[in-house]
Amino acid sequence: MMKCILAFVIALCILVTACNAACERSMPVLGLAHRGCLYDKELHKLGSKFRNENCQDCTCSMDGSLECCQAYGTPVDYDKEKCEAIFNKEACLYNVVEKKDHSKECEVYAMVG
Repeated sequence: MMKCILAFVIALCILVTACNAACERSMPVLGLAHRGCLYDKELHKLGSKFRNENCQDCTCSMDGSLECCQAYGTPVDYDKEKCEAIFNKEACLYNVVEKKDHSKECEVYAMVG
């Protein structure tokens, strides 16, 4: 029984370590993998990096696969009664400001992503 529990804990640790909810990976497109990665009808060179319209940093791997990861942190621990998080899509970041006065920033204790 103890061996089963240990195996389960090890498997769970490997699974949690291997997961990254902030990233998406797409496989190479057949016939194009030797030339680059296709994203939004545009071919990107192998080894290139770019930021997409969803504020994700994307990397075209040398095998033609494409990985796009969230380029910003999401605030999760701040005074939610007094403050609000407002996403700035042009800067790809959250500003946490007072609800009554957006010129006053609030302290953020933790972010994810």
